[in-house]
Amino acid sequence: MQEDLENKSVTLIINSSKLTARTLAAAFMKLLRYSRNKFREHREKQPDVKPQGKQTIKELIAQNQGVEKTELADREEVKAFDRIAKQYGVDYAIKKGVSPEGKKRYILFFKARDRSAIDQAMSAYAARYMKKHKRAHPPIEAVVDPLGEMTPGKKKDRVREKGMER
Repeated sequence: MQEDLENKSVTLIINSSKLTARTLAAAFMKLLRYSRNKFREHREKQPDVKPQGKQTIKELIAQNQGVEKTELADREEVKAFDRIAKQYGVDYAIKKGVSPEGKKRYILFFKARDRSAIDQAMSAYAARYMKKHKRAHPPIEAVVDPLGEMTPGKKKDRVREKGMER
């Protein structure tokens, strides 16, 4: 009798937990459907709004302005360009690709309303890239002098003598 009562209480608890999980999942699904419908209604009300910033390649080309492309090496470069593009109002799209050498690359398609915005953004990106990847080269004297000390017999004193020789 006691065992039968325990089994019934356990099954009741399991069934009630399944019921709450199902109702919670159903509530989330209804919320997602509602938000999607609201987003679609909002988009249909304003069809003439052009996307800005990061977008798909199809949206970028659909605006019928000149699109240019370049390649970026890694994800950090994409993030750096993203920050600069937002500053200068450049619209762009990124697609993963493979370079001819077989390396993974990011292909960047971009455009802006005027050419000067693209030029400014690209020069700012190039300056930032050079600053980040700048290598410390030793001065040329430090490279040349040790070579001169290794071969002292080959040094010549070059003195220009004025005058004619016959």
